[in-house]
Amino acid sequence: MTMLNKTLMHLLLTLAAVMLAFSPLIASAEAMPEPQALVKKASDDMLKALKDNEAELQADPEKIYDLVEDILMPHFDFEKMSKLALGKNWRSADADQRKRFVEEFRLLLIRTYSTAMLEYTDEEIKMLPFRDDLSRKRVTVPMEVVQKGGPSIGMSLSLYQNKQDAWKVYDVKIDGISLVTNYRSSFANEIRSGGMDQLIKDLAERNKKVKA
Repeated sequence: MTMLNKTLMHLLLTLAAVMLAFSPLIASAEAMPEPQALVKKASDDMLKALKDNEAELQADPEKIYDLVEDILMPHFDFEKMSKLALGKNWRSADADQRKRFVEEFRLLLIRTYSTAMLEYTDEEIKMLPFRDDLSRKRVTVPMEVVQKGGPSIGMSLSLYQNKQDAWKVYDVKIDGISLVTNYRSSFANEIRSGGMDQLIKDLAERNKKVKA
């Protein structure tokens, strides 16, 4: 992954994590479409957990992994994200490789989102009008990041309604740039260089701290 891509991915994931954990929605959850209400609930729960565990997090920052996994990660569809992140390489992977990749990709997101939680500063997230048709079972929740002394940054969550009628996040876009698509380019390069098993091994090395 190039330095530019690393910087971009850090920005994407940090803003995505902040979005789910700190989006200041003014309207009540009852008045929102269900996908927005989901974001509201995750926001309230994560913010409360961070406040309730402030002392513990200062003493042991790795406690954040459990909080992020318990509160934020249930709202993501990791298999769908994995398929999109790998693209054609998903189709050529065998069942064992797919299973191992999904698990390592999930841990990668937990690790990166957890770091973003600990590094959160004071960006404001403004919710924008929801205009999608819920009956299509695939929606975009738009918002923007209001930066102090800088231009606002457009952001959106892509969600779909699964067979259990639950809304799940499968992509995040920051200023029109897709988190999943950006991963796809990086993963494709790594697979070309060393193969699928090497990519999974590399991810596992990065994720050791989360597994400990």
